[in-house]
Amino acid sequence: MYRNHHLDSTRWDGFVPRDDDIVITTAYKAGTTWTQRIVAALVLGPGPVDLSEASPWIDARFHGPVEPLIARLDSQEHRRFIKTHLAADGLPFFPQVKYLVVGRDTRDVFMSLWNHYSSYTDFTYSLLNDDSRPGPEFPRCPPTPRDLWPHWISEGWFSWESDGWPYWSHHHHLSTWWAAREQPNILFVHYSDLLADTESEMSRIAAFLDIAIDDEALPSLLADVGIDAMRREAHRDDDRSSMFFQGGAASFFFKGTNGRWRDALNDDDLAMYEVAAAKLEIPLRTWLEHGTHAVIDGV
Repeated sequence: MYRNHHLDSTRWDGFVPRDDDIVITTAYKAGTTWTQRIVAALVLGPGPVDLSEASPWIDARFHGPVEPLIARLDSQEHRRFIKTHLAADGLPFFPQVKYLVVGRDTRDVFMSLWNHYSSYTDFTYSLLNDDSRPGPEFPRCPPTPRDLWPHWISEGWFSWESDGWPYWSHHHHLSTWWAAREQPNILFVHYSDLLADTESEMSRIAAFLDIAIDDEALPSLLADVGIDAMRREAHRDDDRSSMFFQGGAASFFFKGTNGRWRDALNDDDLAMYEVAAAKLEIPLRTWLEHGTHAVIDGV
């Protein structure tokens, strides 16, 4: 059971799956929104979309009562695609549902998370630390990435985790899904592969979901799922974003690039990473660091 300032895995208890449902899962900051947007394009076709409405995050405790959210999902007539940040050991597993598991280099996840965390507004902290919050208070962001790093890479929020404080574990999340990777209804997607060849990854996702892509619509679909297009789409709801993040959508999407950790973490910091990464299965670590077919500087 995952229950803290952000998460409540019991919110899935009332979920009734459909045979063609799609679940998109990451720990965080690994390409969740990008993958949601790709699936939205495949399911809904070209054009703008409000992902918070079309693809809700069920386990977000701070989104209010779960019953209206479940009712909204039940009323959707299109093929449903749902977001979660739960590890495989905290999420109901349905053999008829397709699961997209998205990963990214741990160090890149950290840099993106730092930007996310350091942009929280007072309003966001008030939502996370309301009177009904289970467990300890969610702390204010430390002043620099290097102040956060030793805690995030070597401490867990939940007792069964060894990284991810004060959120939840990136490594445990991926390890639980990696253990189930041979299941035919699970597909792994890597952020670096999305960057290297969005069209190929979109086609691979479509094939897994049994969705045929119209050749004439493909250019429009690819345009809709580009980082710049998603950033423009998010800016259309900047008033709402600004409630949660200083700088609004610009803070949420930020750069979308890899490798920024090289300028932020020193040798001592990277030694801590080596200790944490050594606990991973070697094939999982290799995949997280390099993706499937991405070209990465220095590799």
